This record gives sequence, C-alpha cells and structure tokens, in this order.
Amino acid sequence: MGLKRQEHIGTCLCCGRNTYLTFHHLIPRKLHRRTAFKKHYSRAELNAGIAVCRTCHTGIHNLYDEMYLAKHLSTLDALLADTALMNHFNWVAKQKIS
Repeated sequence: MGLKRQEHIGTCLCCGRNTYLTFHHLIPRKLHRRTAFKKHYSRAELNAGIAVCRTCHTGIHNLYDEMYLAKHLSTLDALLADTALMNHFNWVAKQKIS
C-alpha cells in the first residue's frame, strides 16, 4: 500500500469515516531491528500496515505500547477485536471531521 509518510483521503478501516488517512505499521517500526522480530517476520511482514485516520491512529498508540501492539495486535482483525480499541473507534466514528 504505498501510504508511507503521506496522507490521502479514503475510508478509515477502524472507524469507517471518509477522511485523511495515515499509515499504521502493524508491527511498529521501533521494533523492526530487534533480532526476535527480524528472525520471525519477513521484511514485507514488518512493513505491512493499514490506512487509518489520525484520530484512530493516535488512539491505538495511546492505549498500547509498541511491544504489546507487535505481539498481540499485529493484524487488523486483532485491532478490531480489542474491546478498548473498539470503544475508541466507535467514539471516533461519531466525531465530526474537521
């Protein structure tokens, strides 16, 4: 998905709003150099990500640290199944787009 470091308008995969999107690495970049991650994931898997709005993206990183995200929430399905994140995404879905 060539979204890295640039924004475009589309539908957020978390809240469903049509707005500017950012690129969320499913395995945070901070962990890509760690041996355990280099050993168990290909370069493509480490660079995989999803397009989400800034508000959802901020919420993901405010609720969980990078290690937890990498170990437990490294897929879109896992993010959407997490109760705390779903509460946040549902709240974001009701917010006006500025």
